[in-house]
Amino acid sequence: MTSTHTTSNDRIPLAWLGLWAVLLGGGLVAARTLADPQGATLGTVGRLGSSIVLVTMGVVAWKQVSPSNQRYALLIAIGMFLGTIGDFFNANQLKFVPLKDPTLGAIIAFGIGHIVYMSGLLMLLNRHMPLRPKALVGSVLFWQLFALAGWYVVVYQAPQDSPLMWPALGYTLLLAGTAGLATAAACHQPPLWPLALGAALFLISDLILAVGLFRGSFPYRSEAVWLTYGPGQMLIVVSTWLVDRWRK
Repeated sequence: MTSTHTTSNDRIPLAWLGLWAVLLGGGLVAARTLADPQGATLGTVGRLGSSIVLVTMGVVAWKQVSPSNQRYALLIAIGMFLGTIGDFFNANQLKFVPLKDPTLGAIIAFGIGHIVYMSGLLMLLNRHMPLRPKALVGSVLFWQLFALAGWYVVVYQAPQDSPLMWPALGYTLLLAGTAGLATAAACHQPPLWPLALGAALFLISDLILAVGLFRGSFPYRSEAVWLTYGPGQMLIVVSTWLVDRWRK
């Protein structure tokens, strides 16, 4: 049964959102304005701290939502945790893991995380929504084509070949799968549009990151990545409460 009643337990925790915004924004500002190594250190702490806050929010949501939505909430929390592991790889903070390129570790962690995200979205679509095949197929196909075009322009046509070229294709299409399923969910239930926007922002952040990796850095690259990736992850996590409000 659908419920629109909101209790104190299913309110999105604005204090946690405020802390996330302060850590992310403060980290980006510190990295841009303070001299190294202080700026680099504070920037890393702020960015990684913001991801840890989102993991915490995911766990809080899992504990708060109604029993019928706890499995979905758990999958989102696990996906966010794996995304944070990917952030630590990208920041080169997991040097004890024997990888020649930490970016490969990030791709693996994010990729598994998105498989978990998609598992939750498929469960959501199968259990709670009267499936509309055209909306589902159209949403998935649109984002797959978008991702393929982005990979072709940014990675495949890069000036130099890279051993990460083909892993990047699989990873990008995987992210597009999440965006497609999230868009399908929003097509079925418009109140879930923040979920679709979050998944789309995540995919866009990946393409921005790929520009720097395969074509060289550019001004405000870090800000461009994190101001799409961070809000994208936040919207995916916050969607847990939105799902619970829509379907008890």
